[in-house]
Amino acid sequence: MYAITVREPGGPEVLSWTEQLDPQPGPGEVVLDVVATAVNRADLLQRQGNYAPPPGVTDVPGLECSGRVAALGEGVTNVAVGDEVCALLAGGGYATKVVVPAGQVMPVPSTVDIETAAGLPEVAATVWSNVVMVAGLRSGETILVHGGASGIGSHAIQVAKALGARVAVTAGSAARLEQCRELGADVLVNYREQDFVEVLGPSADVVLDNMGAKYLPRNVDVLARLGRLVVIGMQGGVKGELNVGKLLAKNGTVTATSLRYRPVEEKAAICREVVTNVWPLVESGAVRPITHAVVPIQDAGDAHRMLEAGDVHGKVVMRVS
Repeated sequence: MYAITVREPGGPEVLSWTEQLDPQPGPGEVVLDVVATAVNRADLLQRQGNYAPPPGVTDVPGLECSGRVAALGEGVTNVAVGDEVCALLAGGGYATKVVVPAGQVMPVPSTVDIETAAGLPEVAATVWSNVVMVAGLRSGETILVHGGASGIGSHAIQVAKALGARVAVTAGSAARLEQCRELGADVLVNYREQDFVEVLGPSADVVLDNMGAKYLPRNVDVLARLGRLVVIGMQGGVKGELNVGKLLAKNGTVTATSLRYRPVEEKAAICREVVTNVWPLVESGAVRPITHAVVPIQDAGDAHRMLEAGDVHGKVVMRVS
């Protein structure tokens, strides 16, 4: 097979298209012939040397893909050779073949083409696991989504609206806020010009935060009583000051989660929830995949530059075959 490897920590230029040994499925695993994969910010961190794969996982980047089942390991019964699927990965998606635990393999939603499906697993699993399984967002509640025009953000807006929530978002330009409005966002905050706490007051029942340290004090300020802050990223740093007194007064909670490092069994449970709850929303049109661009996998460096430039709406998909 061929795969993108990282020659050394650095910029997009360190990504190389190289020949590798074909992966073999172990018990409970599936090998996929990859059709497409997608770029996530975690891939940029890994390329820079700041986000190592879990122990035992390939150092080829790529946290999601779509493709066709090529081989089955012992005991796999949920898919058959030739099935068109998409998959949540711990790594390895930037390749012509990838091995993945069978529980993280999902059917392609019936209304989505196989290439577009490459950009669904990571956002769907991240949003559903955090917004619903962790934070318990309910109809009538308010959710604040930071980075509303991003891949995660654009998916979260649509899922939250489908659940009957009021959605507030932050983004860095009028154009990106308009993209959020078109997806259903109710409250638009330009973080370059406005303070989201001043706009919203202490009204957010759920905050989905990709910034981490930089936003921590204000995220606590914006929480309503019994509010739930879920931190899923660290674009704004890793160390922040938490005012425990304010959190106690609101009976609030702060949770930080990482999807990549969860045990296989937990990720399989999340994938089952996604297929049961999110795929029907996709097939009905209530939630649609947002693809910013499709580029060949050999141009992975350009795809990384695109995401780093900060003007991507939705996902950057990379075509493999």
